[in-house]
Amino acid sequence: MEWILGLLSTLAIFAAALLILVFFHELGHFLAAKFFGMRVERFSVGFPPRIFGIKKGETDYCIGATPLGGYVKISGMIDESMDTDHLDEEPKPWEFRSKPVWQRIVVITAGVIFNMILAVIIYAGMTYSTGETKVQLDSVDNIYVSEGSLADRVGFQTGDRLVGVNGQEVSYFNELFAPEIMTSSTLSYTVMRDDRQATVTVADSLLNDIGREGLINLSNAMPSSISRVQPGSPAEEAGLEGGDIITSINDREVSYWAQAVELISTADDSISLTVNREGETLAYTIMPNANNKLGIYAPEPDSVFEIDRFKYGLFESLNIGVQRSNATLTGIIQGFSKMFSGDIAVRESLGGPVAIANVTKQATDQGGWIGFWNITAFLSVTLAIMNILPIPVLDGGHLMFLIYEGITRREPSPKVRMWLQQIGFLLIIALFIFVTFNDILRQFG
Repeated sequence: MEWILGLLSTLAIFAAALLILVFFHELGHFLAAKFFGMRVERFSVGFPPRIFGIKKGETDYCIGATPLGGYVKISGMIDESMDTDHLDEEPKPWEFRSKPVWQRIVVITAGVIFNMILAVIIYAGMTYSTGETKVQLDSVDNIYVSEGSLADRVGFQTGDRLVGVNGQEVSYFNELFAPEIMTSSTLSYTVMRDDRQATVTVADSLLNDIGREGLINLSNAMPSSISRVQPGSPAEEAGLEGGDIITSINDREVSYWAQAVELISTADDSISLTVNREGETLAYTIMPNANNKLGIYAPEPDSVFEIDRFKYGLFESLNIGVQRSNATLTGIIQGFSKMFSGDIAVRESLGGPVAIANVTKQATDQGGWIGFWNITAFLSVTLAIMNILPIPVLDGGHLMFLIYEGITRREPSPKVRMWLQQIGFLLIIALFIFVTFNDILRQFG
């Protein structure tokens, strides 16, 4: 029963995100077409068959049974429906084909533009409502690197202090691992090690591992102090208290929270633990619970690091929304570039509806409504990029036909367009099957 509820929850969250993305994309086409006096026959969220809808004026506003996209049917346009009946008649003033090329280009690209606008609105809205929280890099003293971890394989060492990325010093920890940084052509970190500056270069071959395991986060710099103890846990029964600083576990010196967690989670039996409590050294022997946990909690970031909180006005938030959308766009394009060059494995990086649904659910579970809107903004930018690809059937394919017409002053023949669109449709179906099959393989390891 629990897995059924989990599945329904995943589908509901994914459907909500997809509905928002598709609606805004098609709204862009719809408004642009109406602005230039084109007749819109159908505004559909979801593909046929039609479930229900209402007809208002000349337009059928409806919901389709296949919830993986949507479309706006504009009179006089050869679109996904492959309808060519209108070609036997003279162009009507309200038809797509009767309008100047530049107007048709605006209509075709409006969906992509609206997806980017949606991302800006979401990022700006979150910034305006919650502000921004940034951790001062100077307050992150040094890091712990577990032996054999990805950070260790990259070249980081315990005691390193991060000071910059790609040859540039930064002010905030958050800036070290931004998407556009992680997917840049070269990735290297500057650290202070034994009072000397060193450079840690991340090989492209490790980017897939970073996507799976992560690299460095604030937990690597957390001290081994206990913020609180869970009631009824082995730690409470032994006498540990919030504020205790763990100094050794099983006779191994401990300075970092991640180090303490590693030693506790890999222990086979009871744990000998020494803490410092207000200058007094205390020793305990504790048997972990069935999950190899003691019931202790890491220190809160606010108590360890210097954190700056920013509140912004409406126009400042819009500016940040544009910056974040641009950073997301840059990161995705660089990621695709690395995927096509072979630096990132396609199987591990390209996701279909199953992967997207899971990621959307995870983001919502972990970040609440902020997590949901963050992933929705990210997907909106991704949808814009995918739709502008020069593949017949997609917006980018229609755009290529219009650019050809604008340059040569003649429209591509309907037969050629139909033939290319059918090939494009088959390519999209093949890609959909591939990514879905890939999702299923990943689900089962």
